[in-house]
Amino acid sequence: MKDWQRAFVLHNRPYSETSLMVDLFIESKGRITAIAKGARRKRSALKGLLQPFTPLIVQYSGNGNVKTLSQVEASSLSLPLFGHALYSGFYLNELIHRVIVSEVDSSELFQAYLEALQQLAQHIHPEKVLRQFELILLESLGYSVDFEHCSATGDAIVDSMYYQYQPEQGFISSLMQNSTSYTGKELRAFADKNFNDADSLKAAKRFTRMALKPYVGSKPFKSRELFLKL
Repeated sequence: MKDWQRAFVLHNRPYSETSLMVDLFIESKGRITAIAKGARRKRSALKGLLQPFTPLIVQYSGNGNVKTLSQVEASSLSLPLFGHALYSGFYLNELIHRVIVSEVDSSELFQAYLEALQQLAQHIHPEKVLRQFELILLESLGYSVDFEHCSATGDAIVDSMYYQYQPEQGFISSLMQNSTSYTGKELRAFADKNFNDADSLKAAKRFTRMALKPYVGSKPFKSRELFLKL
């Protein structure tokens, strides 16, 4: 791959005494794993560049599952994330690492990821940023849900009514109130990706965790463990 590609580091780890193995989120190619030769040497500029949350442009080569990085440059300064924003960024990286595959054009999701990091750096409420990104991620995976109509009748969602989520069907009006039911007002917030109150944020978290579970599996997220230590 001789063309320059926009990228972010999701994770890196030692590969040998002098090299790093790096998981990258590539704008046009999804997630790839590459060897950064010499990146662990003391005088290597790569070690400082190959860190999460630094916008990069990269070139790599190779036809196998593991590529070789040939060129790496920072396209701008690293995005400053601290505290909850930092752990939220780690969560986004874990989420992408688990869900996104290689050799898939991820341009729209890459842009959404970049915007999410920028919002976190601007101290926008991390929970809002995460829920918005998760909903965009679900859309990119083909998980299409109509948040604006009752799937049984086609009627527009009513803010004051409750709706039960039925997998592969959508939301159906219901008198039941449990872990799979939501108010019409909450569904409207999902549709707009606009969470201006605590109730809609909690409901969105409940929905996205349920919807993402088949994609991410049951293994705990390390970033969530870090959140609990704050």
